[in-house]
Amino acid sequence: MANFYLDNPSLKHHLNHPLMKRIVELKERNYTDKDKYDYAPIDFEDAMDSYDKVLEIVGEICGEIIAPNAESVDHEGPTVSNGRVTYARGTQENLDAVRKAGLMGVAMPRRYNGLNFPIVPYIMAADLVSRADAGFENLWGLQDCAETLYEFGNEDQRERYLPRVCGGETMSMDLTEPDAGSDLQSVMLKATYSEEDGCWYLNGVKRFITNGDADIHLVLARSEDGTRDGRGLSMFIYDKRNGGVNVRRIENKLGIKGSPTCELVYRNAKAELCGDRKLGLIKYVMALMNGARLGIMAQAVGICEAAYREGLAYAKERKQFGKAIIEFPAIYEMVALMRAKTDASRAMLYETARFVDIYKALEDISRERKLTPEERQEMKKYSKLADAYTPLGKGMTTEYCNQNAYDAIQIHGGSGFMKDYACERIYRDARITNIYEGTTQLQVVAAIRHVTTGTYLNQMRGYEELEYKADLEDLKNKLIAMTAKYEEMVSLVTETKDNEYIDFQARRMVEAAGHIIMGYLLLQDTNKDESFRHSAEVYINYGQAEVNKNYSYITGFDREDLGSFKQS
Repeated sequence: MANFYLDNPSLKHHLNHPLMKRIVELKERNYTDKDKYDYAPIDFEDAMDSYDKVLEIVGEICGEIIAPNAESVDHEGPTVSNGRVTYARGTQENLDAVRKAGLMGVAMPRRYNGLNFPIVPYIMAADLVSRADAGFENLWGLQDCAETLYEFGNEDQRERYLPRVCGGETMSMDLTEPDAGSDLQSVMLKATYSEEDGCWYLNGVKRFITNGDADIHLVLARSEDGTRDGRGLSMFIYDKRNGGVNVRRIENKLGIKGSPTCELVYRNAKAELCGDRKLGLIKYVMALMNGARLGIMAQAVGICEAAYREGLAYAKERKQFGKAIIEFPAIYEMVALMRAKTDASRAMLYETARFVDIYKALEDISRERKLTPEERQEMKKYSKLADAYTPLGKGMTTEYCNQNAYDAIQIHGGSGFMKDYACERIYRDARITNIYEGTTQLQVVAAIRHVTTGTYLNQMRGYEELEYKADLEDLKNKLIAMTAKYEEMVSLVTETKDNEYIDFQARRMVEAAGHIIMGYLLLQDTNKDESFRHSAEVYINYGQAEVNKNYSYITGFDREDLGSFKQS
């Protein structure tokens, strides 16, 4: 039987990271739930065993149900009739399987019928689902919205909605509008409060809404008359049971076809305020988007894995000129780099997830009691790191996801252009990852301040100080040399104090930071597990070439030439 968890040992490697001890300790609150719930762990080992067993179930469902359904779902897709969406047959089978296995509401507290999993094993499940079918991950992964409802809703809302999500009901986040894509400050869906009814009503149109016919929606709407910026926006909860929202159409997309991307029409749709007025974009959507970006990283890593495996299998099987094509340098270099990019992306994903786990758990504890000074400092540290690694990781992993999908097609040659092979679908599915939840260019905008303020450089220095095996010294020295060039190029750019020039060179500096950090993460993996050595060697050599390229561009660039780009 196919099992996507058991056939990939790197997942257990990341699950067993030393920081998991602290993460589980914070998440389980000294294991007090064991007195109330028979499925709650009694200690750290019991908790880790639980994550391992559930992930094995996820792996089996992915290998035996979701992946085999992926091609038919891609061909059939969802349909819309009378304002309602019908999923493809395979999508419905997938949903039924994950619901039956209790895999909805994985990260929610047990008091709402969740499994109370930390983010790391939850994101690992998303990694597995994405490898099986990236389109289905868009449906399953939207249970992320429950985290936002848990954080910012009141207790009455939590008690009414979260058990429904844990029971298998789906969610969506309704943010984008025809005239408000990346610029969410321009959202104009109108929220009007009725004194007579004591509730809010929503009117307007939302566009590009993933799983737009979901059971429970989080909606960004304009609650303050006369405003036109983010300060006039609030977050609302819309329950499909109340009616008032219809699907006008499903977008005909390039990829992720099993996931219905909808245009929604709100006509006096009854809704309730989530959190405080005027904080919808400023606070709540920012938190929601950060969680969604971590989910897209997981999706990108899963697609990376799928593309690598398709490319490797074909390269071993396809014979030309009397031998398998993987024996040709042009091909084995390509396959090796695909593997290295996948391992580097996965290392970045779980490093980020661990940072998010610790600060989110401490943030949750702070709602129950006052944190100690040490805990406050710990929360501040990991919140900053999560803020730095999320855009860097989202930008790097989604670009690698696209590159791996491209290379998988190239390895297949003309066959890869045909629908007979899965790499054709994987290629189309990959393309959205570096666009939605913030394009790569917007991730650079978010990441650049961590370049200029030294967050990334401090992390590189911290990784450098760790102890590594003697036979890894050469790789470590390459990373040290790369760091020196990174520091020099950052100084050259920032010393100009020219914001336009800093923005122009931002992508090159952010990419360089990514190559070095991901190289160090792979070095740490190799230090504990020899199976990562090949990827570490390939990736660090690749990263060194990329950093050198960016260094040469920046050090050789004449700022007077900047104007020529504007005129092109």
